[in-house]
Amino acid sequence: MEAESGTQRSPNPSQLSWVTLSRNLLFTYQSFGVVYGDLSTSPLYVYSSMFGGRMQNHQTEEVIFGAFSLVFWTLTLIPLIKYVCIVLSADDNGEGGTFALYSLLCRHAKFSLLPNQQAADEELSSYKYGPSTHATASSPLKRFLEKHKRLRTALLIVVLFGASMVIGDGVLTPAISVLSAVSGLQEANSKLTKGELVLLACVILVGLFALQHCGTHKVAFMFAPIVIIWLVSILSIGLYNIVHWNPKIVHALSPHYIIKFFSHTGKEGWISLGGVLLSITGTEAMFADLGHFTALSIRLAFALVIYPCLVVQYMGQAAFLSKNPNSIPNSFYESIPDKIFWPLCVIATLAAIVGSQAVITATFSIVKQCHALGCFPRVKVVHTSKNIYGQIYIPEINWILMILTLAITVGFQDTTLIGNAYGLACMTVMLVTTFLMALVIIFVWQKSVILGVLFLLFFGFVEGVYLSAALMKVPQGGWAPLVLSAIFMFIMYIWHYGTRKKYSFDLHNKVSLKWLLGLGPSLGIVRVPGIGLIYSELATGVPAIFSHFVTNLPAFHKVLVFVCVKSVPVPYVSPEERFLIGRVCPRPYRMYRCIVRYGYKDIQRDDGVFEDMLIQSIAEFIQMEAVEPPFSSSESSSLDGRMAVMSTRPVQSSLSLIVSDRDFLSIDDSIQNSRSLTLQSLQSAYDDDNLHIRRHHVRFQLPSNPGMDPEVRDELTDLIQAKEAGAAYIMGHSYVKARRTSPLLKKLAIDIGYSFLRKNCRGPAVALNIPHISLIEVGMIYYV
Repeated sequence: MEAESGTQRSPNPSQLSWVTLSRNLLFTYQSFGVVYGDLSTSPLYVYSSMFGGRMQNHQTEEVIFGAFSLVFWTLTLIPLIKYVCIVLSADDNGEGGTFALYSLLCRHAKFSLLPNQQAADEELSSYKYGPSTHATASSPLKRFLEKHKRLRTALLIVVLFGASMVIGDGVLTPAISVLSAVSGLQEANSKLTKGELVLLACVILVGLFALQHCGTHKVAFMFAPIVIIWLVSILSIGLYNIVHWNPKIVHALSPHYIIKFFSHTGKEGWISLGGVLLSITGTEAMFADLGHFTALSIRLAFALVIYPCLVVQYMGQAAFLSKNPNSIPNSFYESIPDKIFWPLCVIATLAAIVGSQAVITATFSIVKQCHALGCFPRVKVVHTSKNIYGQIYIPEINWILMILTLAITVGFQDTTLIGNAYGLACMTVMLVTTFLMALVIIFVWQKSVILGVLFLLFFGFVEGVYLSAALMKVPQGGWAPLVLSAIFMFIMYIWHYGTRKKYSFDLHNKVSLKWLLGLGPSLGIVRVPGIGLIYSELATGVPAIFSHFVTNLPAFHKVLVFVCVKSVPVPYVSPEERFLIGRVCPRPYRMYRCIVRYGYKDIQRDDGVFEDMLIQSIAEFIQMEAVEPPFSSSESSSLDGRMAVMSTRPVQSSLSLIVSDRDFLSIDDSIQNSRSLTLQSLQSAYDDDNLHIRRHHVRFQLPSNPGMDPEVRDELTDLIQAKEAGAAYIMGHSYVKARRTSPLLKKLAIDIGYSFLRKNCRGPAVALNIPHISLIEVGMIYYV
């Protein structure tokens, strides 16, 4: 029997390998529609951007061969070697992107600037992802970086600068992709003016942004065949042009032609590198979108399909241009045989739209992650997929991106100028990734400092050369991403600065625990039935808003819970580890603390069961505290700070409570006597007006357990009665002002910048899905 059961438990290795392979092949197929739309449409505009300006004087065969050689080695060094072979291995619990690298660094070294971090956060299962940190505990470089706060702040600024450039990509990618795709129409119909093409591009862009609320995954899955058809088409056209026009182009695979290129072109050739780097725009998406796929699937897609198709297409275009140098301004469309021109023009437009949509989605994700770090104002986040976690849509950001994209399209009206801006933004993001990757090699992978420095020097030098060429084109459109990134960096920094100052004020004005204990269990006021959920950013201590209630109001709820919703430097926190529960004062006070932890890619869902999960978690904590020795001590001095992880699994019966399901009721009949008729009518009216957010009510009961401790039973009874009486959500309505003695710059940042952002972003109650009918706000002025 044992052998038989053992056979059942052990799956067949060949079956496992087949399941893994089929899963990766499916992900590979999907990645074409999500990851590679942008990278695969680069042939539309690379050569025309390279040979603009004074490079028109160097349109000889050797220079064109050298241009292809540059493109080939750029594709080989950066996307293939740097990203596919190295960077894709630096995932954070399967997630990729700039914030994944920063998160890894924050966990393996004390680089984090998130204010309310606790030792308990390090016990999260996702926190322990990666190698152990013991080997680098005594690293002098690590100690040096941890010691100086300015260096940690500089690291965060680098990450935010990279994030702001990604947002710039979200503006520029749709503009250049769609404008390049529709420019083929002018080749077919010379009567079309530039203004008409721009108008058509704007119509397509408005449609693209208007469809964002539908979500990307379904559209990308449907459009993956379009991208595959596009790739097959450009591969076929490339092969045709090589054979038909100039088979000698194969010799240009040798880097010797790069030397010839620069010997002929000189400074103009160096400036043209700004056009070469457009061949690798969209490469960062391979790493940024890693969370939706697997590293193997992205590697397979690039190495086996994308890379060979792009190389052959660029080679074919170069072969065509070597015999037709006058066709450079619209090289891609002129290299297409007439018979397949129109089908390919349609496919190119569709592929450009898919590529644009993927970058826009990545922008939404970056904004969400910036907010989790406390570096972006609160915005509305909408789920676009019930099955795929992390697929989001942010309406405010979407419409801002649309306005900026239309402004870029109408303002520049030229793919070369937009390309100058686009290349600068993409190369900056790659350089930030190279810098962070070097730190990951040293601190996370625990390799030698020499290896990290060599990685930084080699790829930093290559990308630095391209960036220097892109910077030379700042007057010709390259200023656009710099202005965009400066605006977003300003918003991020002001918000982060104001948030940290506000938190620091809260931290230094906490209510004394001795003062609370001196008031006694009644707190010197009447304790009425119900639960008071007091929201604060403090992970320890009692916030100042609580003292306002105790000193100014004659009554307060019988059960008090101090709730702190915070972010931790991991992508996701599992539901089993989300809640930390503890006491604030001894048992008779009925005062608890609940810390709700989210990762930087977690989404706070409005599922209406927070209260029920909170009650169940507190009940389990009370039961556990009575049983486990570490929590049975009644020493008041150590009460605040001792927390226990409580699972937030779906509400169900346990040893502490019996749960019975209720219908979607607006008023609980059993508690009408404890509420005034006015409140009942208000609640009923609120429920009638908000049918879409009706809460699913459950009833808790005590199990018939004669062996239960009487004090535990009394406490659980009070908890259930408070739940039946209803919950009130208490938050501070804060006004942050700079002190009168503050410098002028600080007054401008706090009184104007931060105040403007707070007034125009979503309120904290809305962001936390707090029902308006149950909300109590306490006015607070913060002088920071």
